[in-house]
Amino acid sequence: MSAPAPPAGFLDAASGQPLNPASREAWSVAADAGWADPARLYREGRRAALLADSAREAVASCIGARPDEVSLVAEGALPAVIRAWLASCGPSPRLVCSAVEHSTVLAEADDLQARGGRASIIGVDRTGRVDAAAFAEALPGAALAVLQAANHEVGTRQPLHEVAAASADAGVPLLIDASVTLGREDAPQGWAILVGRASTWGGPPGVGVVAVRRQWHAPPLDLASAGLPAALAAARGLEWANEHRGADAEQARAWTDLIRARVIADVPDVALLGSDDRVGYLTALSCLFVDGEALVLGLDRAGYAISSGSSCVSDLRRPSHVLSAMGVLTQGNVRISLPFGVTQDTVDGFITAFADVVANVRAMLEADDLTQETPDD
Repeated sequence: MSAPAPPAGFLDAASGQPLNPASREAWSVAADAGWADPARLYREGRRAALLADSAREAVASCIGARPDEVSLVAEGALPAVIRAWLASCGPSPRLVCSAVEHSTVLAEADDLQARGGRASIIGVDRTGRVDAAAFAEALPGAALAVLQAANHEVGTRQPLHEVAAASADAGVPLLIDASVTLGREDAPQGWAILVGRASTWGGPPGVGVVAVRRQWHAPPLDLASAGLPAALAAARGLEWANEHRGADAEQARAWTDLIRARVIADVPDVALLGSDDRVGYLTALSCLFVDGEALVLGLDRAGYAISSGSSCVSDLRRPSHVLSAMGVLTQGNVRISLPFGVTQDTVDGFITAFADVVANVRAMLEADDLTQETPDD
């Protein structure tokens, strides 16, 4: 099964993308054959239980885990996992995380401190990469460490190998948020807890993966389970993505490199965000003298869907905490993330449209400024 063509001009895969062929087929199968309660002993229940087991086995194979370490849950489980884990660690537990984690992680850090716990928030450089030495130094005595595999706004990969080794030496469980990378790159290693999001790899929206290594004796996490059709679709979709991501990753990297090179060459006053060591399908830019939301709306009118600012901040006028932590421009920023099946025509068309929209928005802003400066007769 080849990659389906995404909606024309859709370039926001990091927020979710259409169901891939395996996800769509598995959803149909599970809806027809897995409707019964898997806890029941009669034939229909046993069949549903077998489908649920196969979903866990598929995910486990993709991430290098045991099936009994894997749960397919409702999306958004990351803060609940952190909260439950810390609650089991006695009074005043300490959390270690980077300053560019998902906003829900930082909200949990704030809430922990409000309850009398402690949080060590480790800074990043101007590319969004965490200081691995500072992270390691903060680990002794911590109850939990959290680090993303790659940043959700600028794509920068984090130094997982160094941090995982330091966490193991310190005896601190490491939660890796792989929401941006699962299904698009090799699954990370060195985790005690792994969290992912099915919509990133073309699985159904609203489904997440949580895996916990058995040796860490996880506390009861009390997470809402995904329905069986969605769980099986997510699992089969991850298998499909892993089978197809090799060629896709190479092409996506070439196209995001092309976008970065052409935009810098064609559009004045644009800065590249993030590191060269980034997730290949994702890139981010900042444009001086332009509002990011104006670019999103202008590009939408031109037929291209991208995102602006933090994907997890509902108030679009609030500066991105990621870019603030990086110490770079926090306005006029946009994220382009390529779905499976994107075409050369879409990439070329976007590059042209981006230059046109930036020029138009800047011209309108200049006209508004001149109007405001002209005195009344």
